[in-house]
Amino acid sequence: MSLAQKQPEPDFSDLRHAPLPVAGDSAVLNADALAFLRDLHHRFEPGRQALLRQRQQDKGRLPAFAEDTANLRADDWRAAPVPDILRDRRVEITGPVDAKTVINALNSGANVFMADFEDSTAPTWANVLSGQRVLQAAVRGELRWRQTADAPEYALEPAHAALLMVRPRGLHLDEKHVEIDGVRLSATLFDLGLFAYHNARILAERGRGPFLYIPKLQSAAEAQWIESVLAHLESALGLPAGQCKVTVLIETLPAAFAMDEIIHALRQRIVGLNCGRWDYIFSAIKTLHSQPGFMLPERGQIAMTRHFLHSYATRLVQTCHRRGILAMGGMAAQIPNKRDAAANETALAKVRADKQREAGLGHDGTWVAHPGLIPVARAVFDAAFEGSNQLEVMPDGDVAAADLLKPCHGSITPEGFNDTVEVCVRYLAAWLSGTGCVAIHGLMEDAATAEICRSQLWLWLHKKNLHLSDGTLLCWGLFDAALLALPGRLQREAVLGHDKVGEAIALLETLVRSPELADFLTLPAYESL
Repeated sequence: MSLAQKQPEPDFSDLRHAPLPVAGDSAVLNADALAFLRDLHHRFEPGRQALLRQRQQDKGRLPAFAEDTANLRADDWRAAPVPDILRDRRVEITGPVDAKTVINALNSGANVFMADFEDSTAPTWANVLSGQRVLQAAVRGELRWRQTADAPEYALEPAHAALLMVRPRGLHLDEKHVEIDGVRLSATLFDLGLFAYHNARILAERGRGPFLYIPKLQSAAEAQWIESVLAHLESALGLPAGQCKVTVLIETLPAAFAMDEIIHALRQRIVGLNCGRWDYIFSAIKTLHSQPGFMLPERGQIAMTRHFLHSYATRLVQTCHRRGILAMGGMAAQIPNKRDAAANETALAKVRADKQREAGLGHDGTWVAHPGLIPVARAVFDAAFEGSNQLEVMPDGDVAAADLLKPCHGSITPEGFNDTVEVCVRYLAAWLSGTGCVAIHGLMEDAATAEICRSQLWLWLHKKNLHLSDGTLLCWGLFDAALLALPGRLQREAVLGHDKVGEAIALLETLVRSPELADFLTLPAYESL
């Protein structure tokens, strides 16, 4: 469908969507935009379903480097050159798509802001529609926000604004508020299609995109599906081929074995890979939990210096630089503490050490979750290299499959176990209340970190004869006790979503007690949202 031509009045007899909740949202889901989404659905939903079926068939298989693409990995090909505007990405900030966050992030001094419809946004109908409206205003330089009529106004500073990138929801997620022929629309197509329809041509005219982050891919076939979607978007919107540039998050264990293949599938538009470390740890649990002897310690002990994570980051930098694209480091989730100088310095020291590790390994940039961490991260990367990036750096080491699968040993303390339960409950309560990222004990938690905690609890409690560090048998009684201790305390502390704590506990119990480890906690949670 060429939008440059006048189209006949669309027939929406096969399409239903929820009532628009906020005045002005009809501009987001107007008739032409709905026709655009319907076309995407008919073209690409069969392929998505085939890919999701393949994921189910691959469950339980030990990842390996594919033999039939060995020549592709060995050959010295390169992706298309990275555009000048994307060559310096030393500090990126991420966050949800509400107006205040978007304004603060774009004004933060970071090189890039990734507006996140996925892990840090609870996908209520109001959130996803208002997020699209917020990004429309941001792209046009018109975004304003104030909390109350007499409060100060927040506004963009276009001259200093970070480069905007958008992360749509993952391939596995649906948008339940839009159905076509009784079938839910893909959340990827909804987020990506609406953003591109309303903003792609403006961004292209300004030489600023559209630029996208692609989450949770597991294979080159999934990357090829994304390539097909983006090529169609460019054709339909009258954009040059390859105009949409993407960075792919390597945040699943299977994808770590297919980085070359993923880059090759997207070689005309890919500009980088990112170490999505939190989802990657979750994916390791999900992929390997049935392997004999597999176990992970509490989250605080799973640092990027662990062999399997260091190997993953090393191979990512090697692969990116060999193919001529950027290698982006992972998230610093610490939150600066202005009220406690000692705690603040401890947090900043951890961030500084982590960013020094990334820069020393050869990463070209990194992520932070809070504007207060930008100066620390920038100072580290400024000291590491003088130019825009360090694409010429090639880390030493031959990373084999065994390195990516090496066990990670450690312990589970009583405090660590209880904290894991609390993070799950508090995050789920906030998410069910419509908030997708929340500060808990000095860290910014999102769906990825909650998934680690949820899958760890399942792993620990379904193993026999597992003990805490003090010798206590790790059993269902400990889990029940930890849950029972939370409602009263969280109500008294009035934590975010405290009125949803009971619902969150019930959902967590169902997920953890299930005989099978659920693929994603957001799938059942979405039905309750």
